[in-house]
Amino acid sequence: MKAPALRSYTIAYLVFLYAPIILLPLFAFNDSKVIAFPLSGFTTNWFSVMWADQNLWNAAKNSLVISTSVAVFSTVLGLFAARATTRFKFPAKGAAIGLIMLPLVLPEMIVAMSMLVVLLAVGVPLSIFTIILGHVLLCTPFAVAILTSAFQSLDQSLEEAALDQGETPLSTFWLIILPLVMPGIISSALICFTISLDEFIMAYFLGGNEPVLSTYIFGQFRFPARVPAIMALGTILVCLSITLLAIAEYFRRRGIAKAGGKDTGGFL
Repeated sequence: MKAPALRSYTIAYLVFLYAPIILLPLFAFNDSKVIAFPLSGFTTNWFSVMWADQNLWNAAKNSLVISTSVAVFSTVLGLFAARATTRFKFPAKGAAIGLIMLPLVLPEMIVAMSMLVVLLAVGVPLSIFTIILGHVLLCTPFAVAILTSAFQSLDQSLEEAALDQGETPLSTFWLIILPLVMPGIISSALICFTISLDEFIMAYFLGGNEPVLSTYIFGQFRFPARVPAIMALGTILVCLSITLLAIAEYFRRRGIAKAGGKDTGGFL
């Protein structure tokens, strides 16, 4: 493929990918209940409608609780797994890594239905807790991937030098290793928070009667008059997601530079 054709294909692909995101703020500030062109005028009324919706605030509160919990649990689990796989050798290491990363390639709907069947079979009621379980399952592989990169970029001689100076393995990890991988930990937590905040399928299957932002937005599309307010909410969520991803990428690159590694790619 020649360069002009490749350039045209790239531009067309980017337009197709990002045009829906660009349309969100256009209709969020459009003074009409109808989502269509031509635009009627500029207004901020839909943000006021969104702000006054108490059901939205209840869903947002639940989503913040879920996303914060998922970010903490997934990052902690990812920290343990990344440390074990990069520092130690043990039987079936490859199989263990494969099982941890398996949710990345399995259809999410199949995973959600499987978890629903298991939870109902053991008598666990559907709630915020079950949503957290499902989201941790999905987000842990991302945490493992980010933190594995952080640990692999470390100079192992730093740890060996600390041990030679009389530090214990625990104090070495706490005083030497953890500060060096802290940017990766922050990046992992932000990525997991963002994924959990945006995730719909697990929340829909495992949430029971507990509203979260993703299921709330899905339900509001049944009412055409509410769609512009949802566009306003979507605009805020897109800005929030981009901000969190940018911060996560900053800390990821900072961690690699701090450890003296080479950046081979990232989120942005």
